[in-house]
This record gives sequence, C-alpha cells and structure tokens, in this order.
Amino acid sequence: MRRNTNEETARSHVPVLLAETLEGLRVVSEGVYLDGTYGRGGHARAVLARLGPKGRLLVMDRDPDAIADAERELGQDPRVAIRHASFAELSDWEETKSGLDGVLFDLGVSSPQLDQPSRGFSFMADGPLDMRMDPTRGASASDWLAGAGEAEIADVLWQWGEERMSRRIARAIVTARAAAPLKTTRQLADLVARTIGHRERNKHPATRTFQALRIFINDELGQLERGLEAATSRLKAGGRLAVISFHSLEDRAVKQFIRGEPAPRVRRGLPQPAAALSPLVAVGKAVFASESEVEANPRARSAVLRVAERRADGASA
Repeated sequence: MRRNTNEETARSHVPVLLAETLEGLRVVSEGVYLDGTYGRGGHARAVLARLGPKGRLLVMDRDPDAIADAERELGQDPRVAIRHASFAELSDWEETKSGLDGVLFDLGVSSPQLDQPSRGFSFMADGPLDMRMDPTRGASASDWLAGAGEAEIADVLWQWGEERMSRRIARAIVTARAAAPLKTTRQLADLVARTIGHRERNKHPATRTFQALRIFINDELGQLERGLEAATSRLKAGGRLAVISFHSLEDRAVKQFIRGEPAPRVRRGLPQPAAALSPLVAVGKAVFASESEVEANPRARSAVLRVAERRADGASA
C-alpha cells in the first residue's frame, strides 16, 4: 500500500545537524535521554540506535501528528516513553524525575508542518490561517487577528518578526478585516505584499509577518525559557543540553540562558550585585551546518546548535 503524502514527507525528512547533535549529547548506552521536539523522529531514532537494552528515550511534542508518528514508529520499543505535551512541561513528567543524561530541543517548525498547507505555517501554498503547533489548544492566527487591536498587532510583528513596517501592516490588516476576516495564508501573504512591496531580494514580503505570528500564537519564546529551566532542573551532573535554533531570537535566548541570567541593575553609585553562577557551562562554540548539508537541505542554512553541560553540585566557573 502506498504511503500518503504526509507519511512520505516524514520518512524523507533529514534531521538537521544530526552528527553534531549526537556528538554534543555524548550518548551513552545506558543513559536516559529526552527529545522534547520529536517532529518526525530523525534525531530520536538516531539516539535510540545508540542506546543499549537498559537505555531510555523519552519523547515529547506539542503536535498530535508528531505524537501519532512516534507511537507508530517507536511505541512498541520498551525503552521508549511518549508524551503529548510541550517540552516546557518536561519537569512535570514522572519519567524525568530520576534525572536525565541528555536533553534535545530542535526548535521552530518541523518540515512536515511546513509542508502541510492545512497547518497554515507557510505562504507557499494556500491553507487555513492556523499556525498552531498544537491545533487542539488556543486560538488560531486567524482568530487572533480577527479580534486584536491595531497597536497589539503592530507590537507582535515588531517584537517577534523585527518587521520595520509593522504599523503599516497592522493598519492594513485592521482595514481588510472590516470588510471580510482573514481566513487563509494566501489572503494574509497577498495583503502584506500589497502593503509593503518586495523590499528584500529572495525573501517574500510576508516572511517576517508569518514568523512573528507563529512565534506569538505558540508562545515559542516563553515555552523555550520555561523548557530550558525545566531541562536544567532535570539534567544530572555532567548531563548535556543540545538546542538547535533557526532564528536570532531563539539563539540569543539560548546563549543568554547558558551564560546565566544577567544580574539586576541597581542605582548608579551603589555596588552592583554579583552575577549568579549558571548551572550550565557551554561545550565548545556554536555549530553551523556545513556547505554540503545546506546544499542537500536548504532548511539547514539558518540552523545553530549550542551544547551545554550541567555542572556538578558545588562546581564553580
């Protein structure tokens, strides 16, 4: 029986920075590892292949389609446990209570999500303006745009998309929805293109708008902050955290978290408080995809991998 298009996409999906991620995680055969963004399982299967009979792989994802794939592909393996939830909730999972040897977050939208017009993440094909990583929870992008104020829309586009024309786009959205609600990706993409024109070579005018709405609708930066804290709390001493980011906002948040939150500022002239020691220490420098990988998989072009290790209790920098 021939697989459907979504299954073919999942099977042909190549995980980004796979060899570098496995090296960073430093997988040991009897370790316990958590993949907080299963997607279609490329990284998870590679970790599992390195585990022995006593090893353990924990899988999480917000997307019910990803969890269905995990159940189908890995559900019969006694070494695997699967949970439909955001990685921000990993410390609430009983399976993590005994500690983890490694945690992986592969951020952003998975290839199957981008390739399914019905998910509403891409303007390359027309589909419902949804953008939710978990379609069972929260408001869709269309629903939010139908009720948000002009200033609020502009703030989201500026903050999460770094869109310089955010006010102009927000005004156009509010004007357009007065006549008819924005229901599809094509409607929004065409509206943005008409409003601001083609300003950047080889980049669609709606790219930043779609990024901003996706990040906001899914609370991606908030989820990331809580996920990093949860992962650190569950890592064993010497355990590794590997995070693959795809845009500067994510990567900046990961880098700052690994370094430790900056100390709060006090009034000039008073002694500055000492910065708290981060429980993590960076392992090497940021890793980028090779030219050959980018050529084979253009979506790897913006990928950045950062790896950190949990300090032993009482360790100092």
